[in-house]
Amino acid sequence: MGNIYLNIIGFIACTLIILISGTKLAKYGDILAEMLGWGKMFMGIILMASVTSIPELMSGMSSVLIVDAPNLAVGDLVGSCAFNILIISIMDFFYNPKKPLTSVAQPGHVIVAALSIVMLNFVALAIIMPGVYGRIGWIGGSSLVFLTLYFISIRVLYKYEKKHRSHSQHINTENYTKKEVIQKYIKNALIVMLAAMALPYFGEHLATASNLGQSFFGTLFLAGSTSLPEIVVSVAAIRMGTIDLAIGNIFGSNIFNIGILALDDILYFKGPILMDTSPNHIVPILGTIIITAIGITGIVFKSERKWKLAIDTVLILLVFILMMVVLYYRVNPSK
Repeated sequence: MGNIYLNIIGFIACTLIILISGTKLAKYGDILAEMLGWGKMFMGIILMASVTSIPELMSGMSSVLIVDAPNLAVGDLVGSCAFNILIISIMDFFYNPKKPLTSVAQPGHVIVAALSIVMLNFVALAIIMPGVYGRIGWIGGSSLVFLTLYFISIRVLYKYEKKHRSHSQHINTENYTKKEVIQKYIKNALIVMLAAMALPYFGEHLATASNLGQSFFGTLFLAGSTSLPEIVVSVAAIRMGTIDLAIGNIFGSNIFNIGILALDDILYFKGPILMDTSPNHIVPILGTIIITAIGITGIVFKSERKWKLAIDTVLILLVFILMMVVLYYRVNPSK
């Protein structure tokens, strides 16, 4: 019993470290991006998404390299994709009480969201039909597909942002030097990496002790904790008025997560990782596709009414809850 409490304390401690240092990391990443003169949407999609997705990156690597738990790695990534879209509902709650968040987002986010749906469909196919992409040595052919789609997505988004440069609110960088910002960025990145590498160790033991299963635990608890930087950074961006930075961070993190899945596959030397994981992961993948489509509808439709939450963000919340209930009973059919 004592080990369970130690694992709980360790899990919470790592989560808090990720929350605090991840926020600082995102802050200095934002300042650095401002110094480079990037547009807010592209900055959110590329720099901020890679920053806030560091926990998923390190958790996935340690899941396959240290604790040999491929289900945790995949569950964390697909669960984080679902959590990231849920953050849109959280941001809408903290945004203007009379104006829906998605009504002020620029249409370019639809491109990112649509590309993430395409990539998630390829992941779903690999789970439904194991080996459909073939393999190269121990690496699944799906990883080459994921990486190719990721770099194509980045190229498309870069060309779009170049044509439609965002004119969002700028932050003051006069009190910082580029060297100082880079140093603080690296410092907090290292802290986040160390904490994120420890998360799967505690998570794997808690999943075993709780009998929830690695698929459910990885999708819910581990994904929730590693998504904390996205939550904090996005809500903070909303409060600062940088809407496109916040939403770009959300959708950008999802396509980045699919790229991480390919990296995890490369580091999993027993064979293609998606051939050695539970088919239960199809539930959060399909759920994420649905709520991403709802988010796209909200951005295109641009409703002007809300009560606490807009209709699209309410639907995202409800579908997310339904998805977790279905996953729980699929993993625990006797309950």
